[in-house]
Amino acid sequence: MGKVIITQVRSAINRTKRQKDTITALGLKKLNNPVEHEATPQIMGMIRAVSHLVKVEEK
Repeated sequence: MGKVIITQVRSAINRTKRQKDTITALGLKKLNNPVEHEATPQIMGMIRAVSHLVKVEEK
């Protein structure tokens, strides 16, 4: 499996608790602070759930 770099580009303010929890579970703490994860089905599902808040790059 490859790796993906996830960067939060939009704020989680005024989002549902579930979306905020997903952002936290991905390890995102601040805007424009990238994190790297394996491209597992679980991670990809979490990315899809908050795709409007993050930017994803394949590594």
